[in-house]
Parts: sequence; structure tokens; C-alpha cells
Amino acid sequence: MKKLRAANFTLLAGILLLHSCGITSNASSPTSEAVSATRTPPPPTQTTAPTYTFTASPTATPIPHPLSIDAMRAREYPGSDAVIETTLDPGVNYNRYIVSYLSEGLKIYALMTVPNGEKPASGWPVVIFNHGYIPPDVYVTTERYVAYVDLIARSGYIVFRSDYRGHGNSEGEALGGYSRPDYTIDILNAVASMKRYPDADPNRIGMWGHSMGGYITLRSMVITDDVKVGVIWAGVVASYPDLLYNWRRGTGASPDSSPRPGSWRSTFVDQFGSPEENPEFWNSISSNSYLADISGPIQLHHGTNDTDVPLLFSENLFFQMLDAGQFVELYKYEGDNHNISNYFSAAMRRTIEFLDRYLK
Repeated sequence: MKKLRAANFTLLAGILLLHSCGITSNASSPTSEAVSATRTPPPPTQTTAPTYTFTASPTATPIPHPLSIDAMRAREYPGSDAVIETTLDPGVNYNRYIVSYLSEGLKIYALMTVPNGEKPASGWPVVIFNHGYIPPDVYVTTERYVAYVDLIARSGYIVFRSDYRGHGNSEGEALGGYSRPDYTIDILNAVASMKRYPDADPNRIGMWGHSMGGYITLRSMVITDDVKVGVIWAGVVASYPDLLYNWRRGTGASPDSSPRPGSWRSTFVDQFGSPEENPEFWNSISSNSYLADISGPIQLHHGTNDTDVPLLFSENLFFQMLDAGQFVELYKYEGDNHNISNYFSAAMRRTIEFLDRYLK
């Protein structure tokens, strides 16, 4: 479990805001990219409702909410042995399996890849792969994110993509990622399970997350020290007040700041008051309040035409990380969408280079 502390790595010289622009040919070619960099970029434009800035270590409420970072840090995440359930067709240079592990007594399924060849003396580095929101009733373990997993796996990583509870064949109910800690708990137990996996290096574990998976990645990295690096694509990485006022899943930035009756937003406001009335509560559940304690560097990717998750979320996190003295990179892809489809090859190349830098 993570304890409140100063970050255990030095702010690196040359923290950059990296902006992909003027790309007119195949994005997989690095020579086709014009990249500009600056140490002191101007602050991003705010959305209609104010963006909230928090102190690094907010005061916890007397009885922490189960979603609060303090409560999450106080829990145990034992994981379990990863049990191979099915052997799938292999990849180019790696084997593929459906495996299971335990999270809060629930049997959770996952896709796992393991490189071929001679294992390093300490074991293979691991990337915990956190997928974005997929309706649980249509979720299939081996579908979607196929190219993402393949490129990371063939680069010499164990890739562990959890199904989360209530998804695919995983036990439990899928009750949502933002109002409950369930999916983050499943991922923290996945980390623990990989730490005990014989072919894995327990000291070289990173995370990749997309959309909701980016939210899970950021939370995991302020809860545990075990995740050494994070890469987040189009992440829901805003503070909870921003999620309350400035975002609705599926519609991007929200023009209406009023919580819908019956939603988790409405329930939280009814129970705990608004961020203006009870900032301590909203601070306590926001990962952004704890960036001084983050476990490693983060690389952010976001398309400027993302209509699902506002670019502003990544921009704000970039500046919050800088304010907390942490290393962060941000790549913006002009005109691209939530999946960074147009510049997928360039974004994946940068992703793997970043993972290699900190895990190899």
C-alpha cells in the first residue's frame, strides 16, 4: 500500500508538452511528424464550469468513503496465482492465454500474453492493460484492442488485460467504474497476481489505459507503488468536480452541469453536498489530489477532435503533474478521435518507446 510521501524520483529536466502537428503522410513514419516543445506552455482554456485545483494531500473525512484514495490505500490486494484456463493461438513471437485470478473472492478472467525466447534473469516486464468502457453485455475477452495488445506483446512484454468483474465470464456485477472502487480493485489484484507470476519481473510493472482505463491507471498509480510507469490514451483523468460539472460519458464535455436524477453524480451531491459545500469529500476521491505521491512518470495521448472525453482533461493533468513536480509527457493529435485512429502507429510507437525507457 502507498503511504503519503514525496515523489521518489527527481523531476527530470526538459519536461515537455509535445504536440503532433502538420502530419500529412503515414503517421507510422517519424519523419512525417512536426513536433514542437516548450517548458512553459500557456494554461489550457477552461470549459464552461470552473476547473478545480487541489492540494497534494487533502484532509481525509473522518470515515473515508470506499472510493477515497485513503480508503483504497488502506485495503489489501493479495491477488492470486494466475490460472491458465485456455491456450489460444499464439502471436508472432508470444503465446496467448485466457487466465483467471481472484479479486475480492471473485473469479476474474483476463487475456495474458507471454513472450517467447529466453526469459530475462529477473523475469519479463509486465504491462497491465486497462480497457475503456465496453458495454458488459457485449464484452468479449479476445475482441477489441487486438492491435494494441499485439504491438505491446511483440515488444517483449507480458500483457495482462483484465476483463473486470461482470465482463465476459468474470464473476460479480459490473456496477460502473466511477461511482465504485470495484474495477480499480480488480486491477490492483491483477498487479498483485502478476507480481507472483513465475515468468514476470515483479519490479518492472507498468500500465496502459484508454478512456475509463486511463482513470483506473491514474488511480492505481496513486494507490500503490508497484506500478512504475503509466501510459494513458484519451483518459478520463479529471478531478471528480470536473467529472461532475464538465463531462458525461458518450457526449464529451457537458453543456449542462446539473446531475441527472438517479445518477451517481446526483447521489453523491445529495449525500455529501456539492464541491463548493464539501471540498474535503470531493478532494478525497480525486486521484488528482494525490499527484505528489504518484508512483512513476506518465505519458498522455489525446486527439484534438475527441468527442467522448475532453482534451482538456489530459491538458489539465499535464499541468497538475508539473505543479506536483512529476515527470509527464503530453502528445496531442490534430483532428484525431477518441481512439487516435488516424495516428495510431505514431502513438503506439511513442507508447512502446516510453514503456521501454522505464521498464527495460
